[in-house]
Amino acid sequence: MKIVNSAFQISVSALSGLPQESFPEIVFAGRSNVGKSTLLNSLTGVKGLAKTSSTPGKTRLINYFLINQDVYFVDLPGYGYAAVGQAEKALWGNLLSSYIIQRRSISLVVLLLDSRHPAMQSDRAMIGFLESHERPYGIVLTKYDKLRQKEKVQTRRIMESCAAKAKFIVNYSSFSGKGKSELLAHFDHYIC
Repeated sequence: MKIVNSAFQISVSALSGLPQESFPEIVFAGRSNVGKSTLLNSLTGVKGLAKTSSTPGKTRLINYFLINQDVYFVDLPGYGYAAVGQAEKALWGNLLSSYIIQRRSISLVVLLLDSRHPAMQSDRAMIGFLESHERPYGIVLTKYDKLRQKEKVQTRRIMESCAAKAKFIVNYSSFSGKGKSELLAHFDHYIC
């Protein structure tokens, strides 16, 4: 996949506000502060397309970005740690799970995991959730450039064992761009 244009489309806080299911949707999910917005900006080459923050939990809506006029990239609110109350976390959880279960146009879920903390309990729960609902998913290990070589090998083994049904596992560095072309090539299989 080659990205030639990208634009923010819409933010929604309820399933009733979702756009029509006219394009395939590649969905980006992960814990709060794992780097979903940074990854989206890196993939599209547009700094600031997706809003980034050092504060976990800033993405509180489902954000749609129209890519090449024929596919949506969808940035979901992060799960796990965020400095918000339990009631708001529960609302996010319901929104996330309902979206993933009900949305027919989802062609792929890209699950971002911090390579420094692979397979945390919340990540394993998300993998189990995606598998139980038979959603195709791939793994992106973010912040990969921060690992030593031995840690890279260990992280990869852990992910291969706990995410055996993943369509792919890509090591990604938004800083160097490592993994970008590999990830975009995987997307070609899911945008037909």
